[in-house]
Amino acid sequence: MGEKKFQPYIPADKVVPEFTVFSVILGALLAIVFGGANAYLGLRVGMTVSASIPAAVISMGVIRFIFKRDSILENNMVQTIGSAGESLAAGAIFTMPALFMWAADGLCDMPSLIDIGLIAACGGALGILMMIPLRNALIVKEHGNLGYPEGTACAEVLMAGEEGGSKSSTVFGGLGIAALYKLVTDGFKLFPSEVDYTITAYKGSGIGVDVLPALAGVGYICGPRISSYMFAGSTIAWFVLMPLIALFGSDLVIYPATATVAELWAEGGTWSLWGSFIRYIGAGALAAGGIISLVKSLPMIVRTFADAFKDYGKGSNGTLRTEQDISIKVALGGCLVIAVFMWLFQVFLLVRSEL
Repeated sequence: MGEKKFQPYIPADKVVPEFTVFSVILGALLAIVFGGANAYLGLRVGMTVSASIPAAVISMGVIRFIFKRDSILENNMVQTIGSAGESLAAGAIFTMPALFMWAADGLCDMPSLIDIGLIAACGGALGILMMIPLRNALIVKEHGNLGYPEGTACAEVLMAGEEGGSKSSTVFGGLGIAALYKLVTDGFKLFPSEVDYTITAYKGSGIGVDVLPALAGVGYICGPRISSYMFAGSTIAWFVLMPLIALFGSDLVIYPATATVAELWAEGGTWSLWGSFIRYIGAGALAAGGIISLVKSLPMIVRTFADAFKDYGKGSNGTLRTEQDISIKVALGGCLVIAVFMWLFQVFLLVRSEL
């Protein structure tokens, strides 16, 4: 049997509004909202949630039911731009806090908002340029092999909007309820959103919970398997690692702390142990997981890049909407320009710190 050719929902030869001024402005607004929300959530709990599905629902509600525009490709453009804010926020909050930690130790200057903005802009541009040669290999050729469950969910939401629906009301309702709860807890301080209890009979351990709608949403979106991993890691940290540190390291000064474990315990209890040791152990585990995943994916990465360069080296004369791509020469040239700019920016920061 021959390979089944993928047929897009909107025929490739049909011209409908897609990359419009309206879609870019609305997508940028959603990117700012979801980027800010994910930055806050990621810095608070150590992980972000994808904004693709909420952005798809909101774009469908705003474009289709408020502005009465009926282009599903325009909806898709809005949710694509809107979800990019989450990716950019994740790239920033999981890397740039190291600069603040180094600055606190006197190893570098505290980064300014301009520094953070330039770094984020360069990272976002590099991500877009590097995806250009991978699009044909990962999306077109691997269609049917790679599930892309989140992208499929977004497509189903947008197609449901084509047939009519009010799913966006659920998203807006959730936003309103979460905002009201946040105002009551952290705004009016009517009751605490963080509760913890130290188990004195089991030194070094404790029980606590952040009573936040955002965390409930994170757990629901991630699903029971990923949530159970996080719960298991927290359990090991608070009921195994921290009690072991408190029991066997009482009179020791364990790096990166500068005081003995007993002094840390007397100063801040369990949270001092968490801030001095467990936080760094978790960061190391996160880095190790990323490296292992990268090594396992390396054959696929090499294969897709090789296919991309082979295909794009021949050039593309496609005129259909689904066959139009930016030249690989433009993508590589853009990467080179950004790399040179980042090097010059680093030199500028070094010179500024020495003045």
